Amino acid sequence: MKSGIEELKAKAVAAKAASRKMAYLSAEVKNKALHNISADLLARKDEVLAANQLDYKEAEASGMNAAMLDRLMLSPDRLEAIAGDVLAVAALPDPVGEVFDMRTLPNGLQVGRKRVPLGVIGAIYESRPNVTVDISSLCLKSGNAIILRGGKEAVRSNSALAGVVQGAAARAGVPEGAVQFIESTDRTLVNDMLRMREFIDLVIPRGGAGLIKLVTENAAMPVVSGGIGVCHTYVDRSADIDKAVAIAFNAKVQRPTV
Repeated sequence: MKSGIEELKAKAVAAKAASRKMAYLSAEVKNKALHNISADLLARKDEVLAANQLDYKEAEASGMNAAMLDRLMLSPDRLEAIAGDVLAVAALPDPVGEVFDMRTLPNGLQVGRKRVPLGVIGAIYESRPNVTVDISSLCLKSGNAIILRGGKEAVRSNSALAGVVQGAAARAGVPEGAVQFIESTDRTLVNDMLRMREFIDLVIPRGGAGLIKLVTENAAMPVVSGGIGVCHTYVDRSADIDKAVAIAFNAKVQRPTV
């Protein structure tokens, strides 16, 4: 059995190799992979939910708070919503190759910008299993390879979901190694990942302030980090107040744990 660092290094090497092929993948193959993922999430829901139940029971026994438990939990309805989100990504226009901001300089030279894949994305996240599918789908759509490193509290759920994604993508013709999931729960691997700039081109932390701070302060490669996001609802004076109140209420109390 490989140690955590050996697993990480091997999967980083494989992701880097796959990323060179991902950059040239057709929109048809990428969208086929996404449709496969959506269908397989539902076809293999019993397997995924069984893995999630093991994670949930262990987390509950460890004293995890109710909000975090709710984030961790998957259900048939939540899996259906995740599968629907994957199809929404498939329906988006292919970003790769899009040319924009074209202009002609005084000397006649045309200058513009073209969207290209970044290469290998490293995702470090905590207790939400849906992130495994969300980030994988977005990376596949944009022609990037992905290395997923989730929290130990959701390792069985994430492993099952990553397996679904990998199998579904492979059937569509996505290069082997494009989606990597780190099985080891050794916390020191986070710092090891953050030093792998020769393999990982961008890191995205998804979690609390502590995780985001750790990643932004220690990563040797560029980081895309957020925070609490935009949590405001702007109501114009011309708005229907009754509808605005209903929207604001729904936004805050529909599912506060997220």
